[in-house]
Amino acid sequence: MLTRLIALLILSGPLGVLAQDALTPVTYTFWRDHVAIHGRITDIVDGDTLNVLIQEAKQQIRVRIAFIDAPEKGQAFGQPAKAAMSELVFNKDVELLPHSIDCHWRLVARVLVDGRDAGLELLKQGLCWVYEKYVPEASADIQNRYRDAQAAAESDKLGLWQDSDPVPPWKWRKAEEERSRMAQDAF
Repeated sequence: MLTRLIALLILSGPLGVLAQDALTPVTYTFWRDHVAIHGRITDIVDGDTLNVLIQEAKQQIRVRIAFIDAPEKGQAFGQPAKAAMSELVFNKDVELLPHSIDCHWRLVARVLVDGRDAGLELLKQGLCWVYEKYVPEASADIQNRYRDAQAAAESDKLGLWQDSDPVPPWKWRKAEEERSRMAQDAF
């Protein structure tokens, strides 16, 4: 199972290039009882995206942390979210619990470091949102722990919850896309 998953991830890069003209992005979901993948974090792209070296395959993959959405690089709290994730996982051995492969061909997985759930830790610090679009795909226990952590951080005004009206990343991305489209239309 692990060998097949790694092979899928390795092949996904070239396949993604071939499928660029596809009309509808596809997400592949794994079974709930899947094999854990072990690796080492080599880079923090942003608060919810990491590069992981899979020692067994000697292959580096990009991983999107499941069930959370952290602020983007140019967004308020984007840099603190990235810094907090770096402090938690950079250059450390992790266990990836695969959930799916997203439309950008990233492995979507829960990331455990020293037995701690990295996504849950970022939620506790108030540096990301529960990704309500996808969290229903998680177990009831994970849904409850994630939502409880976000509610506690919001109540305690931690991280981005210090802002009187924080903008979720999915809304920020949509507004950025609209601004970009308007700028292109101006030319």
